[in-house]
Amino acid sequence: MKNIKVGLIGAGRIGKLHAENLTTHIPHVELVALADTKPTLAKRVADDFNIPYYFDDYHQIIDHPEIDAVIICSPTNTHAQIIQETSSAGKHVFCEKPIDFDLDRTQKTLESVKKNGIKFQVGFNRRFDTNFQSLESRILKGEIGDLHILRITSRDPAPPPISYIEVSGGIFLDMMIHDFDMARYLVKNEVVQVYAAGGVMIDKAIGEAGDIDTATVILKFANGVLGTIDNSRQAVYGYDQRIEVFGSNGMIRAENVETDTCILSNAKGSHQPPLPHFFLDRYKSSYLTEMVKFLHCIENDTIPEVVGNDGLKAIQIALAAKESYLMNRPIEIKHTM
Repeated sequence: MKNIKVGLIGAGRIGKLHAENLTTHIPHVELVALADTKPTLAKRVADDFNIPYYFDDYHQIIDHPEIDAVIICSPTNTHAQIIQETSSAGKHVFCEKPIDFDLDRTQKTLESVKKNGIKFQVGFNRRFDTNFQSLESRILKGEIGDLHILRITSRDPAPPPISYIEVSGGIFLDMMIHDFDMARYLVKNEVVQVYAAGGVMIDKAIGEAGDIDTATVILKFANGVLGTIDNSRQAVYGYDQRIEVFGSNGMIRAENVETDTCILSNAKGSHQPPLPHFFLDRYKSSYLTEMVKFLHCIENDTIPEVVGNDGLKAIQIALAAKESYLMNRPIEIKHTM
């Protein structure tokens, strides 16, 4: 089998994780080169994983004649342009979420992808978590009958730096967008109405940066299913990731994945191990699986499991949630694709 030759753009924490997976855990792939605007960071990651070439200009990745596919882990405000340029060069693309902060730019980007006939996968890694895949499978098997209510809880252990908040696009586009995608993945239907409430309850500097740190959203789907999502930038007990689905014949819960299953019981009571403290720990295996699936699509000429339209729909919901929060009223979603 011919090795797929890959280039990586962005050597931050996600880029480094993908570099590790591509060079250590996935056969039939060669990570040929990486690029980052910080040359010292690019060199360090290249040295860590024995990547032959590193650049400070991502165009050298796109123009590299040996590279078949490009992994984009750069800041969100660069995604659309890089995707368009990469697809125009005829190279396949995996891009971290979101595609862009703007719907028009997102649609233009997807038009470029379609025109050039490349494989394109959006990095909604939680779809590849074994717990959530089991949840989806059991819903599809009809184990709880007709789905009525979906509840998603997603809470970070600590807020990101304010410098990140300022360029993140806000809690709905940065953090909750994963949950919007998960809601569509589980319900298999489109969101038609969004109502969001939120506030600054953790750090006033987040509010001063133009964002909120705590939010709850109610979703109404076209098929009548109701969904609720709550996000917090700080859960002092760890990285809290839970989903509950309720239907006509019962309920299924996907609980938190703990660091181990031991429970200590003594005179002071019973004590469980802490939750994972970082999303890279909780979802490490799903990041590997999503990349394996993307590369399989290239090998077998099949359609990725998370396509550009999934990225577009999540952005639509996120922007509607942001508008709802600002306007303090429900927002209807008109689907464009």
